[in-house]
Amino acid sequence: MKTPDLTALLERLGRPFGDETLLLQALSHRSWCAEAGGRPSNERLEFLGDAVLGLVVAEHCYRTYPEMPEGALAKVRAAVVNTSVLAEVALELDLGPVLLLGRGEDASGGRAKPSILANAVEAVIAAIYLDGGWDAADTFVLRMLHHRIEESAAGPGAEDFKTRLQEMVVRRVGRLPQYEVAGTGPDHARRYTATVIVAGEVVGQGEGKSKKDAEQAAAHAAWPLFADPAGHEPAAHDHAGPDPAGHDHVDGGVPSHA
Repeated sequence: MKTPDLTALLERLGRPFGDETLLLQALSHRSWCAEAGGRPSNERLEFLGDAVLGLVVAEHCYRTYPEMPEGALAKVRAAVVNTSVLAEVALELDLGPVLLLGRGEDASGGRAKPSILANAVEAVIAAIYLDGGWDAADTFVLRMLHHRIEESAAGPGAEDFKTRLQEMVVRRVGRLPQYEVAGTGPDHARRYTATVIVAGEVVGQGEGKSKKDAEQAAAHAAWPLFADPAGHEPAAHDHAGPDPAGHDHVDGGVPSHA
Protein backbone atom coordinates (compact mmCIF):
# COMPACT_ATOMS: atom_id res chain seq x y z
CA MET A 1 0.00 0.00 0.00
CA LYS A 2 1.26 3.46 -0.83
CA THR A 3 2.24 5.62 2.14
CA PRO A 4 -0.36 8.36 1.40
CA ASP A 5 -3.10 5.70 1.28
CA LEU A 6 -1.97 4.26 4.60
CA THR A 7 -1.78 7.69 6.22
CA ALA A 8 -5.28 8.55 5.05
CA LEU A 9 -6.63 5.23 6.32
CA LEU A 10 -5.04 5.75 9.74
CA GLU A 11 -6.77 9.12 9.91
CA ARG A 12 -10.12 7.53 9.10
CA LEU A 13 -9.53 4.84 11.73
CA GLY A 14 -8.78 7.56 14.26
CA ARG A 15 -5.60 6.08 15.72
CA PRO A 16 -1.95 5.38 14.87
CA PHE A 17 -0.53 1.87 14.74
CA GLY A 18 2.59 0.84 16.57
CA ASP A 19 2.80 -2.18 14.26
CA GLU A 20 1.48 -1.22 10.84
CA THR A 21 2.08 -4.75 9.51
CA LEU A 22 -1.01 -5.78 11.49
CA LEU A 23 -3.12 -3.30 9.56
CA LEU A 24 -1.64 -4.42 6.24
CA GLN A 25 -2.47 -8.03 7.09
CA ALA A 26 -6.02 -7.00 8.01
CA LEU A 27 -6.44 -5.65 4.49
CA SER A 28 -4.89 -8.69 2.78
CA HIS A 29 -7.48 -10.89 1.11
CA ARG A 30 -6.52 -14.50 0.47
CA SER A 31 -6.71 -13.93 -3.29
CA TRP A 32 -3.90 -11.36 -3.05
CA CYS A 33 -1.87 -13.52 -0.69
CA ALA A 34 -1.98 -16.42 -3.16
CA GLU A 35 -0.41 -14.15 -5.77
CA ALA A 36 2.09 -12.62 -3.34
CA GLY A 37 4.01 -15.73 -2.46
CA GLY A 38 1.90 -16.97 0.42
CA ARG A 39 1.77 -13.82 2.54
CA PRO A 40 -0.58 -14.25 5.55
CA SER A 41 -4.19 -13.30 4.78
CA ASN A 42 -6.65 -11.55 7.05
CA GLU A 43 -8.64 -14.72 7.81
CA ARG A 44 -7.10 -15.37 11.25
CA LEU A 45 -7.55 -11.71 12.18
CA GLU A 46 -11.15 -11.92 10.97
CA PHE A 47 -11.73 -14.83 13.37
CA LEU A 48 -10.36 -12.86 16.31
CA GLY A 49 -12.08 -9.64 15.30
CA ASP A 50 -15.45 -11.35 15.18
CA ALA A 51 -15.03 -12.38 18.83
CA VAL A 52 -13.80 -8.95 19.94
CA LEU A 53 -16.63 -7.21 18.10
CA GLY A 54 -19.27 -9.44 19.63
CA LEU A 55 -17.93 -8.94 23.15
CA VAL A 56 -17.65 -5.15 22.81
CA VAL A 57 -21.25 -4.88 21.65
CA ALA A 58 -22.52 -7.40 24.22
CA GLU A 59 -20.77 -5.67 27.13
CA HIS A 60 -21.92 -2.24 25.98
CA CYS A 61 -25.53 -3.38 25.73
CA TYR A 62 -25.34 -5.19 29.08
CA ARG A 63 -24.08 -2.08 30.87
CA THR A 64 -26.16 0.49 28.97
CA TYR A 65 -29.54 -1.28 29.17
CA PRO A 66 -29.70 -2.89 32.64
CA GLU A 67 -33.43 -3.60 32.40
CA MET A 68 -33.30 -5.23 28.97
CA PRO A 69 -33.94 -9.01 29.03
CA GLU A 70 -31.52 -11.50 27.51
CA GLY A 71 -33.60 -12.12 24.39
CA ALA A 72 -33.81 -8.42 23.58
CA LEU A 73 -30.09 -7.96 24.18
CA ALA A 74 -29.39 -10.76 21.71
CA LYS A 75 -31.61 -9.09 19.10
CA VAL A 76 -29.81 -5.77 19.47
CA ARG A 77 -26.44 -7.46 19.06
CA ALA A 78 -27.62 -9.40 16.01
CA ALA A 79 -29.00 -6.18 14.48
CA VAL A 80 -25.56 -4.54 14.44
CA VAL A 81 -23.15 -7.49 14.27
CA ASN A 82 -23.89 -8.77 10.79
CA THR A 83 -22.50 -8.64 7.27
CA SER A 84 -24.78 -5.85 6.08
CA VAL A 85 -23.92 -3.43 8.88
CA LEU A 86 -20.21 -4.23 8.81
CA ALA A 87 -20.15 -3.66 5.05
CA GLU A 88 -21.71 -0.23 5.68
CA VAL A 89 -18.95 0.49 8.20
CA ALA A 90 -16.36 -0.52 5.60
CA LEU A 91 -17.90 1.94 3.14
CA GLU A 92 -17.84 4.70 5.75
CA LEU A 93 -14.15 3.98 6.32
CA ASP A 94 -13.57 3.74 2.55
CA LEU A 95 -11.83 0.37 2.99
CA GLY A 96 -12.69 -0.92 -0.48
CA PRO A 97 -10.06 1.04 -2.42
CA VAL A 98 -7.25 0.06 -0.04
CA LEU A 99 -7.96 -3.68 0.16
CA LEU A 100 -5.24 -5.93 -1.19
CA LEU A 101 -7.05 -8.18 -3.66
CA GLY A 102 -5.91 -10.66 -6.28
CA ARG A 103 -6.34 -9.59 -9.89
CA GLY A 104 -9.28 -11.90 -10.50
CA GLU A 105 -11.13 -10.88 -7.34
CA ASP A 106 -10.49 -7.24 -8.06
CA ALA A 107 -11.75 -7.56 -11.64
CA SER A 108 -14.95 -9.27 -10.43
CA GLY A 109 -15.89 -6.36 -8.15
CA GLY A 110 -14.43 -7.68 -4.93
CA ARG A 111 -13.94 -4.22 -3.49
CA ALA A 112 -17.71 -3.79 -3.30
CA LYS A 113 -18.66 -7.29 -2.10
CA PRO A 114 -20.37 -7.07 1.31
CA SER A 115 -18.75 -10.28 2.57
CA ILE A 116 -15.22 -9.12 1.73
CA LEU A 117 -15.85 -5.68 3.19
CA ALA A 118 -17.39 -7.07 6.39
CA ASN A 119 -14.55 -9.54 6.87
CA ALA A 120 -12.04 -6.74 6.43
CA VAL A 121 -13.74 -4.69 9.16
CA GLU A 122 -13.53 -7.63 11.56
CA ALA A 123 -9.86 -8.07 10.68
CA VAL A 124 -9.20 -4.37 11.27
CA ILE A 125 -10.89 -4.64 14.68
CA ALA A 126 -8.56 -7.51 15.56
CA ALA A 127 -5.54 -5.55 14.36
CA ILE A 128 -6.54 -2.61 16.55
CA TYR A 129 -7.06 -4.96 19.50
CA LEU A 130 -3.65 -6.63 19.07
CA ASP A 131 -1.91 -3.29 18.55
CA GLY A 132 -3.66 -1.16 21.15
CA GLY A 133 -5.45 -3.48 23.53
CA TRP A 134 -9.04 -3.76 24.66
CA ASP A 135 -9.66 -0.05 25.24
CA ALA A 136 -8.54 0.83 21.71
CA ALA A 137 -10.79 -1.82 20.18
CA ASP A 138 -13.72 -0.86 22.40
CA THR A 139 -13.39 2.81 21.47
CA PHE A 140 -13.20 2.07 17.76
CA VAL A 141 -16.15 -0.35 17.67
CA LEU A 142 -18.44 1.93 19.64
CA ARG A 143 -17.45 4.96 17.55
CA MET A 144 -18.58 3.08 14.44
CA LEU A 145 -21.64 1.32 15.88
CA HIS A 146 -22.93 3.37 18.80
CA HIS A 147 -25.75 5.12 16.93
CA ARG A 148 -26.80 1.85 15.29
CA ILE A 149 -26.95 0.17 18.70
CA GLU A 150 -29.11 2.99 20.03
CA GLU A 151 -31.52 2.73 17.10
CA SER A 152 -31.84 -1.02 17.49
CA ALA A 153 -32.33 -0.81 21.26
CA ALA A 154 -35.09 1.78 20.79
CA GLY A 155 -37.27 -0.93 19.30
CA PRO A 156 -38.89 -1.79 15.95
CA GLY A 157 -39.69 1.25 13.87
CA ALA A 158 -37.96 3.74 16.16
CA GLU A 159 -35.48 4.60 13.42
CA ASP A 160 -38.14 4.68 10.67
CA PHE A 161 -38.51 8.45 10.45
CA LYS A 162 -39.94 8.26 6.93
CA THR A 163 -43.03 6.39 8.11
CA ARG A 164 -43.35 8.52 11.24
CA LEU A 165 -43.01 11.74 9.24
CA GLN A 166 -45.61 10.60 6.72
CA GLU A 167 -48.12 9.85 9.48
CA MET A 168 -47.45 13.17 11.17
CA VAL A 169 -47.64 15.23 7.97
CA VAL A 170 -50.93 13.62 6.96
CA ARG A 171 -52.34 14.39 10.41
CA ARG A 172 -51.16 17.97 10.59
CA VAL A 173 -51.09 19.10 6.96
CA GLY A 174 -53.37 16.66 5.18
CA ARG A 175 -50.86 15.83 2.44
CA LEU A 176 -48.20 13.22 1.76
CA PRO A 177 -44.55 14.31 1.85
CA GLN A 178 -42.72 14.04 -1.47
CA TYR A 179 -39.08 13.00 -1.95
CA GLU A 180 -36.57 13.97 -4.61
CA VAL A 181 -33.39 11.88 -4.71
CA ALA A 182 -30.17 12.40 -6.67
CA GLY A 183 -27.10 10.15 -6.79
CA THR A 184 -23.47 11.08 -7.27
CA GLY A 185 -20.13 9.26 -7.47
CA PRO A 186 -18.98 5.92 -8.93
CA ASP A 187 -21.01 2.74 -8.46
CA HIS A 188 -18.73 1.34 -5.77
CA ALA A 189 -18.99 4.52 -3.68
CA ARG A 190 -22.37 5.92 -4.70
CA ARG A 191 -23.83 8.64 -2.47
CA TYR A 192 -27.41 9.87 -2.53
CA THR A 193 -28.95 13.17 -1.47
CA ALA A 194 -32.67 13.32 -0.70
CA THR A 195 -34.94 16.34 -0.31
CA VAL A 196 -38.34 16.04 1.36
CA ILE A 197 -41.04 18.48 0.29
CA VAL A 198 -44.33 19.21 2.04
CA ALA A 199 -46.98 21.50 0.56
CA GLY A 200 -44.44 22.84 -1.91
CA GLU A 201 -41.83 23.68 0.75
CA VAL A 202 -38.47 21.97 1.29
CA VAL A 203 -38.54 20.82 4.91
CA GLY A 204 -35.50 18.55 5.13
CA GLN A 205 -32.47 17.16 3.35
CA GLY A 206 -30.26 14.16 4.03
CA GLU A 207 -27.54 11.96 2.58
CA GLY A 208 -26.90 8.23 2.55
CA LYS A 209 -25.29 5.30 0.79
CA SER A 210 -28.65 4.27 -0.66
CA LYS A 211 -31.83 6.03 -1.72
CA LYS A 212 -33.58 4.55 1.32
CA ASP A 213 -30.91 5.83 3.73
CA ALA A 214 -30.98 9.29 2.16
CA GLU A 215 -34.77 9.50 2.43
CA GLN A 216 -34.60 8.39 6.07
CA ALA A 217 -31.99 11.06 6.77
CA ALA A 218 -34.13 13.72 5.10
CA ALA A 219 -37.20 12.62 7.06
CA HIS A 220 -35.16 12.71 10.26
CA ALA A 221 -34.08 16.28 9.47
CA ALA A 222 -37.69 17.31 8.81
CA TRP A 223 -39.13 15.60 11.87
CA PRO A 224 -38.66 18.49 14.37
CA LEU A 225 -40.86 20.74 12.21
CA PHE A 226 -43.83 18.45 12.68
CA ALA A 227 -43.28 17.02 16.17
CA ASP A 228 -44.18 19.06 19.20
CA PRO A 229 -41.31 20.90 20.98
CA ALA A 230 -40.58 17.78 23.06
CA GLY A 231 -40.29 15.70 19.90
CA HIS A 232 -43.40 13.57 20.53
CA GLU A 233 -46.28 12.63 18.29
CA PRO A 234 -49.47 14.54 19.11
CA ALA A 235 -52.11 12.90 21.23
CA ALA A 236 -55.11 11.33 19.53
CA HIS A 237 -57.27 14.43 20.05
CA ASP A 238 -54.71 16.54 18.14
CA HIS A 239 -54.99 14.50 14.95
CA ALA A 240 -56.44 16.15 11.89
CA GLY A 241 -59.97 15.10 11.15
CA PRO A 242 -63.56 16.32 10.90
CA ASP A 243 -65.06 18.28 13.80
CA PRO A 244 -68.61 17.58 15.00
CA ALA A 245 -69.93 20.00 12.39
CA GLY A 246 -68.20 18.04 9.65
CA HIS A 247 -65.36 20.50 8.90
CA ASP A 248 -61.81 19.30 8.34
CA HIS A 249 -59.12 20.66 10.67
CA VAL A 250 -56.38 20.84 8.03
CA ASP A 251 -54.64 24.12 7.43
CA GLY A 252 -52.61 22.90 4.44
CA GLY A 253 -49.43 24.67 5.56
CA VAL A 254 -46.14 23.60 7.06
CA PRO A 255 -46.03 24.06 10.86
CA SER A 256 -43.76 26.79 12.17
CA HIS A 257 -42.02 26.86 15.52
CA ALA A 258 -40.98 30.49 15.17
